[in-house]
Amino acid sequence: MTDLWSGRFEKGLDPRIRAFTSSLDLDERIALIDVRGSIAHARMLGRQGIVTQAEADAIVAGLERIADEMRKGAFPWPADAEDVHSAVERLLRERIGDVAGKLHTARSRNDQVALDLRLFVLELLGSLDGAVVALATALLDRAADEVGTVMPGYTHTQRAQPVSLAHHLLAHVEALRRDRERIAQSRARTAVSPLGAAALAGSPYPIDPSAVAAELGLAATSRNSIDAVADRDFVAELACVSALAAIHASRLADEVVLWTTSEFAFAELSDEHATGSSIMPQKKNADVAELVRGRVGRAIGDVVAILTILKGIPLAYDSDLQEQRVPLYDVAAVAPALEALALLVRGLRFDRARMRAATERGMLTATDLADHLARRGVPFREAHEVVGRIVRERLAAGRDLAGLTLEDLRRYDARFEAAALEEIDPARSMAARRSPGGTAPERVREALAEARAAFAER
Repeated sequence: MTDLWSGRFEKGLDPRIRAFTSSLDLDERIALIDVRGSIAHARMLGRQGIVTQAEADAIVAGLERIADEMRKGAFPWPADAEDVHSAVERLLRERIGDVAGKLHTARSRNDQVALDLRLFVLELLGSLDGAVVALATALLDRAADEVGTVMPGYTHTQRAQPVSLAHHLLAHVEALRRDRERIAQSRARTAVSPLGAAALAGSPYPIDPSAVAAELGLAATSRNSIDAVADRDFVAELACVSALAAIHASRLADEVVLWTTSEFAFAELSDEHATGSSIMPQKKNADVAELVRGRVGRAIGDVVAILTILKGIPLAYDSDLQEQRVPLYDVAAVAPALEALALLVRGLRFDRARMRAATERGMLTATDLADHLARRGVPFREAHEVVGRIVRERLAAGRDLAGLTLEDLRRYDARFEAAALEEIDPARSMAARRSPGGTAPERVREALAEARAAFAER
């Protein structure tokens, strides 16, 4: 093989060094994108008269044949090629002759690979967005049937106050909405074409970067040629956005694991989405949720790897950047995790009676008693103290708030009225929280409709 820089060196590259520096095994993921970019570049060269139109047509035809072979898995990858760029150019030269060498006019591998990665990251952002929508839609569909379902809300993993199950599910949807916003923002910053930067200083040819960008579906061109080839912020952003989406999925997955235990028994996994034990016949394991929960560790590691590679290299292009490809490709594993979790959510069977029963133990409506006094002019801190004594003494007696009488309450404070006994009903407590964003059913229905409308916008 003749190296692309063979005119400068007297000796060929040591095969061991070639094997170490080669990115060919990484480049296969972006090969079709690379050819797509080359086709747009060749067309521009022809339009601008940098090569003849006949030469441009021959190059484009050869590249389109190569792209077709790649799609079919029939592209003859040369094992000794340094990267996808040299592999494509070599095969193109074998097929159309020396005119293939004109494809690299007004372009460097530096701006070429930067373009490839931007287009690839845009594809991954699209896949991630679709997975976020799939998970959010599953949650919205389940929430629609659970507006009136009462369950314990938790703080510090301790039962806190009664909430609507739909309200709880919609809390996860809100996190996913923020993920979509970040994905959209990242897309806008990624959709910038670096072509025309060449190695780092720009090109002396009368190129038209804007036309190439438009053909590739990119909204803008780079403002600085050095930054164009050095920038990998878009790779880091994809990793960060993906990791945060994975964290949100992990929090939901962790609740699925808890809720489907015998101790909680708030939900049961569908047989289609659970696994069993090779030794214990009674087991139904939340393997999917556990794998989703575990995958976030990989995603966070990918962020750290990418940022660490970036932090220590000077401008402009350095081969260190090639090492980003491994964590970049691994980031793609987040979207399938979200999609699997969406299937799991759709198959869950919620035990409404069990959830309701859980709200009747643990003093979940103690705050309602304090609010009852506060609405009657008692300073809230004083009301909190009164109800705290009630809770302490009833817990000591092995009792809950159920069974309280007005006489019981007035032994602690004469300002209690009969309405307090109704207000400590869990469903009544839930319905009373009508503040914007609260868990009252009418507020939850409003939130559900608004979230559906937001996810309908693509």
